[in-house]
Amino acid sequence: MPHLYTIKDNSVENKVFVNRIIAAFCIVVLLTIGLGIRLVYLQIVGHEHYATLAKENSVKIQPLVPARGMIYDRNGKILAENTQSFSLELIPEQISDLDTTLAQLQELLNIPNEKIEQFQKQRKRQKRFISTPLLLSMTNEEIAKFAVVRPYFPGVDIQSRLVRHYPYSDLAAHVVGYVSRINETEMKSLPLSEYRGSSHVGKLGVESFYETQLHGKTGYAEIETNVQSRAINTFNTVPPMAGANLYLTLDIDLQKTAYDALEGYNGAVVALDVKTGGVLVFSSRPGFDPNPFVVGIDYDAYQALQSSENQPLYNRALRGLYPPGSTMKPFVALAGLEYNAIGFEQKHFCPGYYQLPNVPHKYRDWKKTGHGSVSMSEAITESCDVYFYSLASVLGIDNMHHFLQQFGFGEKSGIDLVGEKAGLLPSREWKQQQKNQAWYPGETLITGIGQGFLQVTPVQLARATATLANGGNVVTPFLVDKIVTTTETRAGSEIHGKVIPLKAVNVQHITDAMVNVVHDAHGTAKNIGRHITYHIAGKTGTAQVFNIKQEAKYNENAIDFKLRDHALFIAFAPAENPKIAVAVVVENGGHGGSVAAPIAGKVIAQYLESLDAQR
Repeated sequence: MPHLYTIKDNSVENKVFVNRIIAAFCIVVLLTIGLGIRLVYLQIVGHEHYATLAKENSVKIQPLVPARGMIYDRNGKILAENTQSFSLELIPEQISDLDTTLAQLQELLNIPNEKIEQFQKQRKRQKRFISTPLLLSMTNEEIAKFAVVRPYFPGVDIQSRLVRHYPYSDLAAHVVGYVSRINETEMKSLPLSEYRGSSHVGKLGVESFYETQLHGKTGYAEIETNVQSRAINTFNTVPPMAGANLYLTLDIDLQKTAYDALEGYNGAVVALDVKTGGVLVFSSRPGFDPNPFVVGIDYDAYQALQSSENQPLYNRALRGLYPPGSTMKPFVALAGLEYNAIGFEQKHFCPGYYQLPNVPHKYRDWKKTGHGSVSMSEAITESCDVYFYSLASVLGIDNMHHFLQQFGFGEKSGIDLVGEKAGLLPSREWKQQQKNQAWYPGETLITGIGQGFLQVTPVQLARATATLANGGNVVTPFLVDKIVTTTETRAGSEIHGKVIPLKAVNVQHITDAMVNVVHDAHGTAKNIGRHITYHIAGKTGTAQVFNIKQEAKYNENAIDFKLRDHALFIAFAPAENPKIAVAVVVENGGHGGSVAAPIAGKVIAQYLESLDAQR
């Protein structure tokens, strides 16, 4: 069978080949043009954008949070410290679905909604690559639960952090304060460079007033990372500078004595070093435990504090406003001597009431039968109201206002705490401006016994008492004695004010009368003067919570506890060479001599004993 042969058409094959070559060439040209365009875009148009991304993908700036400064009392006892704890932290950049991750963690660890909300607010204020705490101070059970599922939560880890702790709890909460998470308002006012990476800031007390010193200086480290954002190298580190340590003038043992002595009552005790103004005691009862605020107090617990009728969050020593009652009498008496309105030995008859000329209203004395004929010393010793009604009438409101203002009434004391109230020292001008009314003579009388519009804070009262003990040298109360950093130690806030030009003989007269209050058989605080070897100069006070009608009788046992009179007491000791000045306010305590004075007596005794032990 013959073979069949295929005859090649070379021209057709050549044509197909040439077409293929042309097509391939066109494709290559097009690809080359596209590559060139992309290269131009990457190198020129998008250079800045991609260079930035490349750098951020390889190098992260990680803030290094400084250790917060410690707070000590005058004897070196720790009032605020940093304890190591473990926190659950998230890096949003490394988490593909943040909401799902949060929901899973919440279910796993039973995390309250409030903490989720706090986390969301905080992480929005920070860079996505910064580790943000979700759960602070984890328990061993929480750590164990998360450890089991840790591989399934990329971007979530347990970190070791320093957490603020207050070992004395409610004892010093109102004076030391506390730190808590930074809120949105604070973040706007805080310097971003210093608080990048920080989650907490001082909220109250010394923690707030000295926030700048306690916080320290934030450092940073440049971290080289791989494509999974894992750190592979660290370079160019600027270490943080720890916050300053603060040494207070406060004596925590003395603070405990005052706080415990207030048991059963709401109130405040403030004690000052007479010569310097250093605060020895700054107690407000009831207090509260500040530690839950550090890690995030739950809603129910916070509402319980807020709604409590005893108001544990209210700083009575700094913000409590009270009529001073008869504790104002030594100052009014001194005004009478300084203005020559009355002589120290001059007698005044007390029938149990006082009447203004041609006015039927009777201004009653606390002693219904009256005190009879009394001198200034006797009027202070026995707290005769009628004597001071008469003296106030002679002095007039203008002289009283001017004189009392020099002792710091009606203005802030200047203590190194935030939120202080100024109290109220009434005057003609004040009443006209605030009430659009004239000043009445009867209002002068009740101002003379520390009632009416007059309101003081316990710290004001302590400052005025120290000023009296100093013979007119005005001191400014302060809490921080020393600020200690790694490089220096400097003094705190000791500030000496003006000097009131008082006659020494007049001051001595008032001091002698106040000594009689404690050590005379007729003194209203005679019970605390027994069995002590030094002299206390003091003055009791009883301030009305509500007005009693003209013919009505005050019956302590027949009225609600919250309507009972406040008990007050001021004192300094030793009277001959004063070292300590104390002001005590016991809400609804009834009688200054029986309730407030013993509290001051305990504080004074312990402090003077400690001074003797140091010799």
